[in-house]
Amino acid sequence: METYSTTDTAAGVKVELQMRPGSSAAKITLAPNSQLTAEGGAMIAMSPNIEMTTSTHTKQSGGFMRGLKRMISGESFFLNHYYGGNQGGTVWLGATLPGDMMVHELNGEGIIVQGGSYVASTQGIDIDSSWQGFKSLISREPLFWLKVKGNGTVVVNSFGAIYPVKVNGEYIVDTGHIVAFEESLNFSLTKAGKSWMSSFLGGEGLVCKFRGNGTIWLQSHNSSSFGSTLGPKLKPRK
Repeated sequence: METYSTTDTAAGVKVELQMRPGSSAAKITLAPNSQLTAEGGAMIAMSPNIEMTTSTHTKQSGGFMRGLKRMISGESFFLNHYYGGNQGGTVWLGATLPGDMMVHELNGEGIIVQGGSYVASTQGIDIDSSWQGFKSLISREPLFWLKVKGNGTVVVNSFGAIYPVKVNGEYIVDTGHIVAFEESLNFSLTKAGKSWMSSFLGGEGLVCKFRGNGTIWLQSHNSSSFGSTLGPKLKPRK
């Protein structure tokens, strides 16, 4: 199993990704008086001296509407905030679907993260949602993307393996396989094939055409396709 480790010295947070890539979990070590924000429900376990509080956003800027927008985007309504206190400690975080995790360092720039992929971030990172309009409605993907921006460390997860693609010009991606992308990239929805008929008969439908210079992070599996395949095989509840 692969492991990955990095330390955000300024935030006093060490992130270790373990059991990669199929069943990744993040071991977060908090220095005394340090802080971590994580998706609600992501915690597996934590040290007894870690203090946890809950809000709809960051500690100083919580708000009902921000929490509601996050919930529509596929994330939890609430965020959990973990504090190291006087001794520090560890927090283990996991994901809902089996797959990989990735750590990304931000230095003032931002990335756009698909609903459901955000796991955690250190202090100095702002988490918000950006409206994608009716384009997202017809693409059958979340109405909102999370905009993650600032200075610090971000942890995201994927359904299956996660891998980067460098874009310099144009690149086409199935909407259900996008984990995150740099805000320097512009995108538009378009048909996958030469005609609308061939696109939908081929099972692809709409795809995302990226333009510009930046990185896209992709996941090997599509949760919507997985759900559509598995759903009919599940026995209804009695």
